[in-house]
Amino acid sequence: MLRLWRKIRRTGRVAEPSPERPTSDGRAFAGSVQVRHVDAGSCNGCEVEIGSAFGPVHDAERYGARLVASPRHADALLVTGPVTRNMAEPLRRTYEAVPAPKVVVAVGDCARNCGVFAGAYGVAGAVHEVIPVDMEIAGCPPRPEAITEALRKLTGR
Repeated sequence: MLRLWRKIRRTGRVAEPSPERPTSDGRAFAGSVQVRHVDAGSCNGCEVEIGSAFGPVHDAERYGARLVASPRHADALLVTGPVTRNMAEPLRRTYEAVPAPKVVVAVGDCARNCGVFAGAYGVAGAVHEVIPVDMEIAGCPPRPEAITEALRKLTGR
């Protein structure tokens, strides 16, 4: 164990970096992805499941996905809920703040097609009607396993 610790301290890493893996549209993330979560008007069911996906049981971070506080540090946006009228412009600005190459993941049925909120007076539309979406995760709310699987597809791990 002591030899392993010395090796980690000397090299600064435990494992070799994984090879670059292109996403569905040809862009590549080299084994890790920085994720910014955006709540565009959800009921918070998806947020609970995202919390579980990054919690100790499912631990999406071990696959190279990490939540960040600023869109300027992010590679991907994790968008939940139908986009409300008040959140349409902030979502566009957040998307524009993410440096290229960027990926948008619509989490849950509300983000995909407005779900039970379809036709509501305060809803501007689904996420794909406001910004381009690269990946969708189905479910109301989606299981943490599905969220972790989608993040694994982004990182290639």
